[in-house]
Amino acid sequence: MSARTTRTRTLAAAALAVATLTLTACNNGEGVRDEGASAGTTSQPSSTPTSESQKNKETTTDAGQAVSSSDSNSEPKPKDGKGAQNSTGSSGSTGSSDSSKSSDSQDTPPTRTPCTSANTRATATVVSRPLNHLLLTVTNTGSKNCNVIGYPAVRFGEAQSVPPVMEESKPQAVVTLAPGESGYAGVRLSMADGSGSNGYTAKSLSFYLTDSGAASKPSLPAKGVYVDDSISVTYWQQTMADALTW
Repeated sequence: MSARTTRTRTLAAAALAVATLTLTACNNGEGVRDEGASAGTTSQPSSTPTSESQKNKETTTDAGQAVSSSDSNSEPKPKDGKGAQNSTGSSGSTGSSDSSKSSDSQDTPPTRTPCTSANTRATATVVSRPLNHLLLTVTNTGSKNCNVIGYPAVRFGEAQSVPPVMEESKPQAVVTLAPGESGYAGVRLSMADGSGSNGYTAKSLSFYLTDSGAASKPSLPAKGVYVDDSISVTYWQQTMADALTW
């Protein structure tokens, strides 16, 4: 055998051995897993930065939302602090002004004027109880409160004097009538037992609410009313019942 033939056989044997080892490695399960592990190891560096980048992105987004939320719920602070002081001062000034207005409105009494024949309507009604009594009613027809002061200075027919007032009927406060409200006064025309004297029948009536101004002239029944020298009147009252107590 020549040296050339020997080399050829040696190379052929070596190639066969390599082929056998390669085939054995391919059929080995560990070899497959090793290749998978190698592939996984190779792809891991590229996936890791992606994961970290995603986390950083999410962290940045959350932080951005937190900052945005904080900014939207809080007012910007002035650098010199004057803005906050001015805002507080302005609010305090407004509150003080409103409080002052409220206090003024409570302390200032409503506008009131005397009740006169010009801002009231008057009526005269004969009542069955008490006997021989007349009820005078004045109703505020104006747009403001008015006061009925004292008692009505009544004149029946051609009488030259006004009847006296029953002092015990004086109310504790001046009677104030709001628009549409009424005040009342009672007139005792004569004594129920007939003890009065100088009686006569009156067919007209006038009375004054104030010392000046025109007289109110409510109508009397067509047959008139009987009056004697025991006639007297009450002070103006807030209710009809009070006016007819005496």
